[in-house]
Amino acid sequence: MTRLSINVNKFALLRNSRGTDYPNLIEICKKCILYGADGITVHPRPDERHTKFADLKDIKNLLLDNSKIEFNIEGYPSELFIKKVLEAKPNQVTLVPDPPEAITSSFGWDCKENKIFLKEVIKEFQKNNIRVSIFVSPSINTLENLEVIEPNRVELYTFDYAHNYKSKKDESIKPYKEVVNYIKKNFPIIDFNAGHDLNLENLNFFLKEITLIKEVSIGHAIIIDSINFGLENTIKKYLKIIKDINK
Repeated sequence: MTRLSINVNKFALLRNSRGTDYPNLIEICKKCILYGADGITVHPRPDERHTKFADLKDIKNLLLDNSKIEFNIEGYPSELFIKKVLEAKPNQVTLVPDPPEAITSSFGWDCKENKIFLKEVIKEFQKNNIRVSIFVSPSINTLENLEVIEPNRVELYTFDYAHNYKSKKDESIKPYKEVVNYIKKNFPIIDFNAGHDLNLENLNFFLKEITLIKEVSIGHAIIIDSINFGLENTIKKYLKIIKDINK
């Protein structure tokens, strides 16, 4: 069963834009959980323009009373990020290769160039009982040394799929199928997440074509759809797509 984790970064961005606590991020998380979300994702960046590191403790405390809801923290594994994640002890950490100035995540890890770095960081999280997922591009050429790095999961970076979906749907999914088939053949213990620009239009086809996805992380599209449908109806629309696929 694919789980829906809602990335609340853009809610935090809205809060931060006025220098107030409105909307309150914990209240947003509570609503997401009430409306059926399976998880909460945050991506605290170095400039803290979205979720702040100070938010992690409050979200963790909220989820202590909601043991079925997974807490996923995304980010580049800087010393500060590693320290804050180890303090928060989420269910999952998703490592992305974003430079500090990045507007949003835009590519996956090159596992050849970052073999030693990723291996050491991943082991540190795993020994603290934190599942580790790493962001990967839809290219087999970037996956060398997965057997050394040993993440628990990979998150398929779905920008290319979403960008090309309308014009060439069948072509857009092919690289992702190749990556999934390659990993399942060579590293069968690694599971799959997916995220970036998935939305109400393209999510169904992606999950139909790639049936092994454990979790989708969606944020920006949920904010946009909430303008039209409201947060509760938006979350239910995404959950319906996922549940229909998993029947």
